[in-house]
Amino acid sequence: MMKLITSGVFVAGMAAVPVALSPHPVPVPAPEHRSDPRLETLRTFFHLAECPAERYAAAFLEAADHNELDWRLLPSLSFVESTGGKFARDNNLFGWDSGRAHFPSAEEGIHTVGYRLSHSDLYKDKELDEILSTYNPDVEYGRRVKSVMRRIAPSE
Repeated sequence: MMKLITSGVFVAGMAAVPVALSPHPVPVPAPEHRSDPRLETLRTFFHLAECPAERYAAAFLEAADHNELDWRLLPSLSFVESTGGKFARDNNLFGWDSGRAHFPSAEEGIHTVGYRLSHSDLYKDKELDEILSTYNPDVEYGRRVKSVMRRIAPSE
C-alpha cells in the first residue's frame, strides 16, 4: 500500500483522510505562573526565534521551580540542542541520551530532564558550570548555554 502526505491529506490506496496540520494549542499555565513575568519573557524569547518551544514556556517554569533549577537553564538547553524544538525528535528538545531518548510529550521530556538535572547523582548538588560540563564536556558548549541564558534574561 502506498502512503503519501500532501497538502494536509493522507492518501492510502483509494481513501483520503484529512490530516490536521494546525499547531498544537498552547497549554494553560498553572495558576502560579499565569501572572509570572518569566512566562512572557520565555514566550517572547522563543517567539522571536520562531521556536515551537514557545508553547511549552509554562512547562519550563514548572519544571525549573519544582526542581529548584535556574528558570533559564532548561529553555537554554533546548535552544542549544534543538533550536527550541525546531529540530527535536520524539519530543526530545534536549538531545537527551545523545538524542536517543523518546518522550510521550514535550512537556514530559521537560519535566523528566528537569528532574534528572536536579536529582540524578550525575548532576545534583552541582553548580551551573559543573552541570553543563557533565551534560556536555565541550567547554564551548557551556559558554553557548550561558550565553542563551543571558539572552533570555540577565542573571538574577
